[in-house]
Amino acid sequence: MQTAQYCREIETYLCQKNDGHLIRVVGPSFELVSRWAAAGVPLKVAFSGIDRYFERYYRKGARRRPVRVDFCEADVLDVFDEWRRALGLPAARSPADVAAGMDAAPARQGASLPAHIARAVIRLTNARATGALGAGADDLVDRISSELDAARASSRGLRGDARRALLERLTALDAELVAMARAALGDSERQAFEREADVELAGFRDAMTAQAYHRAREAAIDRLARERFGLPTLSFV
Repeated sequence: MQTAQYCREIETYLCQKNDGHLIRVVGPSFELVSRWAAAGVPLKVAFSGIDRYFERYYRKGARRRPVRVDFCEADVLDVFDEWRRALGLPAARSPADVAAGMDAAPARQGASLPAHIARAVIRLTNARATGALGAGADDLVDRISSELDAARASSRGLRGDARRALLERLTALDAELVAMARAALGDSERQAFEREADVELAGFRDAMTAQAYHRAREAAIDRLARERFGLPTLSFV
């Protein structure tokens, strides 16, 4: 996608988020968004970062003025960093980052393990309630939910081997959950996600080995399947 088109897509999305109020992506704002495009930030990732800023903005109460894209930069870069780590892409600066003048930001301290598990239980319960995965998935969802409830009760204050064992178990449960989600996809959806994964990774493909690209592509499809069914990420890093 050309930079000008990328900036137009961001401008259109920002307009929608601002209830139709047009905030132009020009001048310094255009340069800012152009750096996102040059660094390989997928549009959906940029949109998620903008959403994150708006969610925080709404929590402060009634809006006083339209949001400019510049205000969203920190959130966009945070989501981009999370996306890269989730797909196994290097956190160090890539050639695209260097060209764009962007350093890879260090991971910020996130939620505690008990809070992470609590949120995962809520999302898993909501996903089950929608029935999108089909009745055949209920037994697995119920089993995972029960394990998460037990883990939440015992996770506070865990150290050493006990904590490592719990983290490994969360990763194993996560793999089961993703496998279930991918199995629930229809052929057309799966093919669409494969194409979308290729688009997302286009800016990184030339710098990756075939094996690394395959892993990242599979991780991207897993992420899209999660989003499709509203599933949580159970692994905790």
